[in-house]
Amino acid sequence: MITFFEATLTKLSIHYTGNKLLDESYRLSDKPLPVADETLSKLLMQYFLTPFEKVNEIYRLSHPSGNLGLSELYHFSTAIFEKSENFHAHSIQITKHLFDVSEHPKIKTGELYVVYFNDLQIEGEIHQAIGIFKSETKEAYLKVQTAEEGFTLNYEQEAINIKKLDKGCLIFDTEKEEGYKVAVIDQTNSSEAAYWIDNFLKLTIRNDSYNQTNNTLSIYKKFITTQVDEEFSVSKTDKIDLLNRSIKYFKEKDQFNIDEFSNEVIGYAEGIESFKTYKKNYEQEFDTEITDNFAINDAAVKKQARAFKNILKLDKNFHIYIHGNKDLIEKGFDKERNMNFYKVYFRDEQ
Repeated sequence: MITFFEATLTKLSIHYTGNKLLDESYRLSDKPLPVADETLSKLLMQYFLTPFEKVNEIYRLSHPSGNLGLSELYHFSTAIFEKSENFHAHSIQITKHLFDVSEHPKIKTGELYVVYFNDLQIEGEIHQAIGIFKSETKEAYLKVQTAEEGFTLNYEQEAINIKKLDKGCLIFDTEKEEGYKVAVIDQTNSSEAAYWIDNFLKLTIRNDSYNQTNNTLSIYKKFITTQVDEEFSVSKTDKIDLLNRSIKYFKEKDQFNIDEFSNEVIGYAEGIESFKTYKKNYEQEFDTEITDNFAINDAAVKKQARAFKNILKLDKNFHIYIHGNKDLIEKGFDKERNMNFYKVYFRDEQ
C-alpha cells in the first residue's frame, strides 16, 4: 500500500515528448519548476499520487539481458538518489529515453513530469521516491463567473483533469540491488501502450505473496473456463461451483498449499493432475515461477473475486446467481416445450 499523507513534493521538472516514429520532436525545459504555491502543490500531489493508493502490485526495474546495470531508468534513478542536485539534468535524459522508445504510430504526445518526493510511504516504510508521469489527454472545462448581469460562461480548452492520470510510476529508494521497488499506472492498457512498462521502464513484477496469489487464482480460472471443457464433461453449474470453491478456499486459508487446494477444491485425480500440468505449462510459457506454497494475500483475493463469474445466463430472460451448494439446482429438458430448464430448491424467499 502507498500513502502520501506525510509526503512532500520537493523537485519538479516538466518536459514535452512527441512520437519519434511520426517525426515529432521533444521540448526540454531549462530548469526545474518551483512550486511555492501551497494549493498548487496539493493539487499536484493529488494528481500524481492518488491513483497509487489502490495499487498493490510492486515491480522491479530490469533489463532484458539480465544485467540490471544496463537499465536506463535504473542508471538515472540511482544517480538522482545519490546526488539529487543533478535532478533536472537526469530528468532531461529520462525524457530523451522516453522519446527514443516512442516508436508506435498510436503513441500520444504529452507532457512528462519528473518529480522528487520526500517521505512517501510504501508497505509501511517511509522513503524518498522519484515520480515519472505523462499526461496525454486534455479536456475542455466550463468556467462560470459572476458578473453585474448575473453570470458569464466561458471555457478552458486543452486543460488537464487532475483526476485522470494517464501514465505514471514511482521508484522508491529501497532494495536497490533487486531493481528498487516500483509502482506503475498505465490507464491506456492497450498493445501499443506496452512501451511504457516494457520499453521505457523495462519492469518485471516482484514475485511476492500478492503476485503469487493473483497468478494462482488467474491460472485456476483459465483452467476451469478453457481447459476443463477440452478434457472433461463438466456442466456450467459444476464449473461455477469449482470457481466458488476456489475463492472460498482462498478467503478461509492463510497459506496456500497446492495439494491441499487440489484435493479440497477439485477433488478428483484426473482433474488435479490436469490442473498441475496446466500450471506448470503456464510457468514455462511465461517464465514465471509460482511456488506450491505461499502466504495468501487478501488484497489479491479481493481483486480476483470480482472477476470470478457465478452467473448462469439463460437466453435473455433470466440470470441465476450460484453462491453455494450446487446440489440445490438441477438441469432438465422439457420435451413438450422442447426447452431446457433448471429446478432450484430453497427454504426461504427474501
